[in-house]
Amino acid sequence: MTHTRNTPASKDRSVVARSIREKTTFPAAGYAGRTRRAREEPMAVRPLRDGRYVVETEGGTYVADVEAGTCTCPDSSIRHVRCKHLRRVAIEITARLVPAPGERTSACAVCGRRTFVPMFDHAPSLCERHDHAPGDLVRDRETQSLLVVVRATGERADESVTEQGILVSDYETNANYGRHEPVFEAVYVDSVPLSGGVADLANRTRYRFPASRLRPVELDFADSEAVRGATDSTRSELMQSSPV
Repeated sequence: MTHTRNTPASKDRSVVARSIREKTTFPAAGYAGRTRRAREEPMAVRPLRDGRYVVETEGGTYVADVEAGTCTCPDSSIRHVRCKHLRRVAIEITARLVPAPGERTSACAVCGRRTFVPMFDHAPSLCERHDHAPGDLVRDRETQSLLVVVRATGERADESVTEQGILVSDYETNANYGRHEPVFEAVYVDSVPLSGGVADLANRTRYRFPASRLRPVELDFADSEAVRGATDSTRSELMQSSPV
């Protein structure tokens, strides 16, 4: 699925610096107590595979579990208070600097930008800039025509076979787009706004596209559930192909 999810914690720290887990700080003006210390003290947060986080500080290294609300530091384990380490992990999760529990770090299949995906989802991933959702209005970069996105297929362009038995990646018009990119189904629209509403999408042929061939025009142009409802009923009857 384009953003602030890649913004460094402080202006003088780059994404490259964060990749080697250099300790960083957050603006702390207006905060007090442990929340202030969680922001102003240099820390490095690193996710573990089990959903916990290692927090490196100037005074030591601790393991924080934000779901359980526990940490190996004395404040949490002895005093039973919400420590600065738990607060710091929560801050970095909210800022999309580290994955939330149940997520892992991945790379966008289009631009390589860091993104977070469900832990056990191994399908090609996209950043928010290049992702599309059902109901989004997009423009075909090859024909300049408008379409409404119907769904993500969960396949790569070099795995997705059209009704003609041709891989999406093998169409000549898709030569400039990555063979590894996720594929989306979309329907062409004649005009905007839709003259017949979302129901106007029914009985239209679905076409398959590599993600980056579709340029975003308007997010949430049509209600996603309504789009699915209007198109799913006729899906089995429609040709699913890639425009040539």
